[in-house]
Amino acid sequence: MRRNFLKIAATSLLGLLIYPLNSLANNLVGFKKKLKKDESEYNIINPDLTEEQKIIMFEEGTERAGTSELNYEKRKGSYHCANCGVKLFESTAKFDSGTGWPSFTEAIPGAFVTKVDYSFGMKRTEYSCANCGAHHGHVFNDGPKETTGIRHCVNSVALVFKKS
Repeated sequence: MRRNFLKIAATSLLGLLIYPLNSLANNLVGFKKKLKKDESEYNIINPDLTEEQKIIMFEEGTERAGTSELNYEKRKGSYHCANCGVKLFESTAKFDSGTGWPSFTEAIPGAFVTKVDYSFGMKRTEYSCANCGAHHGHVFNDGPKETTGIRHCVNSVALVFKKS
């Protein structure tokens, strides 16, 4: 009886350890290659979105940190939703957060809707395009104190930069 209890306890513990790792792996692009639902069930406006963009924007995926060319974008301009084209950020709000994702201190007013996200065992604020509903990233309260103190952490494949 004691041996069975130990087997059950060990299996349960192993499951508790593996499930979060599996969830993390599935949420990072590169592990999950296809959309869960039929494409017609999403609000896809831009027919040229890549699979990676669709997974990130419509299944709340996350691109790998440090993989974005937008991290190094320094020109004046604006950042728009890759799905619907709505302006989301001005380049003047962009800063280097050191996280590996493009970061902004403030968004264009009314550009996003937010919801609480409890994935990865923590409470975060997720934001999505108010126009098309595409997931863009999360908002944190660790931005530059001399500005808003806010950091919009963005999946860069959800953005398109337009030079001014």
